[in-house]
Amino acid sequence: MSPAPDRSRRDQGSAVVEFVLVSALVVALFLAIGQLALALHVRNTLVAAASEGARYGADADRTPADGAERTRELIRDSLSGAFDDDVSASYADVDGVPVVTVEVRTRLPLVGWLGPGRGLVVRGHAYQEATR
Repeated sequence: MSPAPDRSRRDQGSAVVEFVLVSALVVALFLAIGQLALALHVRNTLVAAASEGARYGADADRTPADGAERTRELIRDSLSGAFDDDVSASYADVDGVPVVTVEVRTRLPLVGWLGPGRGLVVRGHAYQEATR
């Protein structure tokens, strides 16, 4: 009859395996949280740029095209020129009140800065000032 294997001998090396498995999960979790933070940052920055562009285009001496160009400038300054491809502005009517609407269609960053094209749409609105 052979002696029973030593318990410490069977557990040898298990700490390394446990460390690798747990650290892989922790790294994946931190990468996912970082990617979510990046996507939210891009979205919030685009919303702010569209809103500011709409306010700029709604001034009495400006047009919606001026607001769209201002939005493009803000996006290039704060993010990248890769996010300002499809910016449009127009007059609209909300409950009988004339407004200027700026719309930005761009990609949502899902893996780093990469993502599907036209996956994110944000809009900014501003009341149009009356000309005198």
